[in-house]
Amino acid sequence: MAVNLTKGQRISLDKGMKMALIGLGWNTDRYTGRADFDLDASAFLLGANGRVRKDEDFVFYGNLRSQNDAVVHTGDSLSGNSGGDDETLFIDFSKVPADVDRIAITVTIYEAEERRQNFGQVSNAYVRLARRSSEEDTVGVEELRYDLREDFSIETAVVVCELYREGSAWKFNAVGSGYPGGLYALCKAYGVNV
Repeated sequence: MAVNLTKGQRISLDKGMKMALIGLGWNTDRYTGRADFDLDASAFLLGANGRVRKDEDFVFYGNLRSQNDAVVHTGDSLSGNSGGDDETLFIDFSKVPADVDRIAITVTIYEAEERRQNFGQVSNAYVRLARRSSEEDTVGVEELRYDLREDFSIETAVVVCELYREGSAWKFNAVGSGYPGGLYALCKAYGVNV
């Protein structure tokens, strides 16, 4: 049975977990604008200084794989109407470089300013972490779930959660913090050249 987390909670991952699936989902049913709503999941592999070591440590719809396939994005969902996970990332902890201390998982709204969209128009957003049994396992067994209940009325980017190293163990932090400025602002904050 999966553990349900609230904002700010941290939990250790099972030391035996080698591969995980990060599933992100949301609804845009509170939005009635003219433009389609396109949310995008991303991962930033961060060093001890809280910044990417190189631009390739930014995994998103334009760069689906990190070094050694430690983090793999399965692709951009343009509609967000899947009924389950809208976007998915695979993580192989055994392949994460030793100098990566943290993996920040984020969701941003594509062209939010131009389309006059924000996370206040998104409902039922969640992140879940599932244990994968093999590289062929695309569903996994859900271990953790964090439902975002905050009302982000002006934010166009959300740091949903972080996976971080503590010694040889990995932990999950339910962050749930929103930011204005979309993907550009997150890239600048994490040291990606944009």
